[in-house]
Amino acid sequence: MARVKLTAGRVMGFECPPGTAQAFLWDGDAPGLALRATAGGAKAYIFQGRFGGKALRLTIGSLDAWTIPRARERARELQRQMDEGRDPRVVKAQAVAADVAKREEQTKRGLTVSDVWTVYMAEGKPRKKAAWKPRYRADLVKAASPGGVPKKRGGGLTKPGHLAALMPMRLADIDQDVIRDWYKNEAKRGPVQAARAVAMFSGFLSWCGTRKEYRGLVDRGAARASDLGDVLPAARRRVDKVELEQLPAWFSSVDKLRNKTAAAYLKGLILTGARREELAGLRWADVDFRWLKMTIADKVGDKRMLPLTPYLGSLLRALPRLKNVDGSSNPFVFASATAAGGHIAEPRSAHDDVLTDAGIPHVSIHGLRRSFALLGEEAEVPAGAIAQVMGHRPSAVSEGYKPRSIDALRRHLTRIEAFVLERAGVEFDPKTMASGLRAVSAG
Repeated sequence: MARVKLTAGRVMGFECPPGTAQAFLWDGDAPGLALRATAGGAKAYIFQGRFGGKALRLTIGSLDAWTIPRARERARELQRQMDEGRDPRVVKAQAVAADVAKREEQTKRGLTVSDVWTVYMAEGKPRKKAAWKPRYRADLVKAASPGGVPKKRGGGLTKPGHLAALMPMRLADIDQDVIRDWYKNEAKRGPVQAARAVAMFSGFLSWCGTRKEYRGLVDRGAARASDLGDVLPAARRRVDKVELEQLPAWFSSVDKLRNKTAAAYLKGLILTGARREELAGLRWADVDFRWLKMTIADKVGDKRMLPLTPYLGSLLRALPRLKNVDGSSNPFVFASATAAGGHIAEPRSAHDDVLTDAGIPHVSIHGLRRSFALLGEEAEVPAGAIAQVMGHRPSAVSEGYKPRSIDALRRHLTRIEAFVLERAGVEFDPKTMASGLRAVSAG
């Protein structure tokens, strides 16, 4: 191969001879460097050498991107790599991969909380659970909401959720100091709800830590309650409940509700100790009026069966079977024509009206479940039977838990119901249970 010293003039004047696919002008200064010209008129610098006993040819680059001195420097670098026993192709591939990884890391480090929160809402879920409960999911959406939309009830616009201020921040920038400053500001609006938002965000960070694409970006302990004890409010065990002496006023005020479905639902909570979502999701298909039992979804397991007690059975029998606007049957016992899920979803407003009318201090919806447990104790029903009705996990700590048959539970649950009605001053004769079902259109 004839070699000449590459110059700007020689490079510009070199052409591929007619009838050939390509031609090379070899540099006499840097071994292995050549200018290649193709029949189509393209020109580029190349390097050619031997590696592992075989010829190796690599493209350095076009004339537009490489000057002659830089092309020579690159050719010498490639020769040094081969002299060191390194394959230039492997070296280049590794460099490209490292560059791609660096750019991906820079992109990831630019991810905002909002970017990843969207994935969390689509793919996140509690450990060992198929999905979040609808109410908790709604709370997550509300906490991250930027606000500013018209309120569904009343005038004005909604306020930003407690997590909204964190959404535009880079996920990689979230640390304990950021959480502290954010919480102190949000606590001015409401310390309890802000503390709950901390717990939500802690769950989000924990989830990020389980995903390889986000694991390196997060401080999983940034929102850990145990490390924020100096700013978070002290955890207080809720003890709200309907007292024995308040039962007459509570039942009387529930009966005044215009929405009889809501009234039956509230009574069902205090008479069964069911969780709000469990009872709200009760379907007509799950109620057996012949054998007096009903099946409800269970937080612990898939389902659990409860006896249908006389008074509660009469309340359910009296409820209308709602028809949807399209004429189809609404499958839910505590149906709602306006709620998105087709059944009662937010009973707090109705219960607040009850408490106000009865002059009873605040009792949460969960407080009705707590009331059932305490009323069961007052009725001298075994703790194990109360726990089984409520769907608590089996425990041998108290009473030596033993599962009871539906007939055994019926005796205990009927006893609790009779005790509650007696203390509430409700007159009820099981023999006069109403029968028959009414169909009412939602339109």
